[in-house]
Amino acid sequence: QVQLVQSGGGLVQAGGSLRLSCAASRQTLSSHAMGWFRQAPGKEREFVAAIAWTGGKTDYADSVKGRFTVARDNAKDTWLQMNNLKPEDTAVYYCAAAVRPFTVLPLRAAADFGSWGQGTQVTVSS
Repeated sequence: QVQLVQSGGGLVQAGGSLRLSCAASRQTLSSHAMGWFRQAPGKEREFVAAIAWTGGKTDYADSVKGRFTVARDNAKDTWLQMNNLKPEDTAVYYCAAAVRPFTVLPLRAAADFGSWGQGTQVTVSS
């Protein structure tokens, strides 16, 4: 499995922005769709966004559509730009790589993803 290393996150006021990064440590992910999930305390992990292995298609949860943007450089790095953050966006965010290469979107189940980042905390204050 590929090791994914996350960076970014932190504390921000409502309406602010944060950018999360996800880097593959040893090999490229150019053939794998990438996803972002989040888990708030006491809640199940939920889908946030995904980007196709080509980078040409994206998918977003309704709760973040229009505020979050997922991007990739098709080699090792994937990003999640989060704008107009709300207190309900507070959660631990995880990046993940699709289990199989060349799979198409939509991919919204955690089981569709095999390698996971370590998670990063995002806290939005009101």
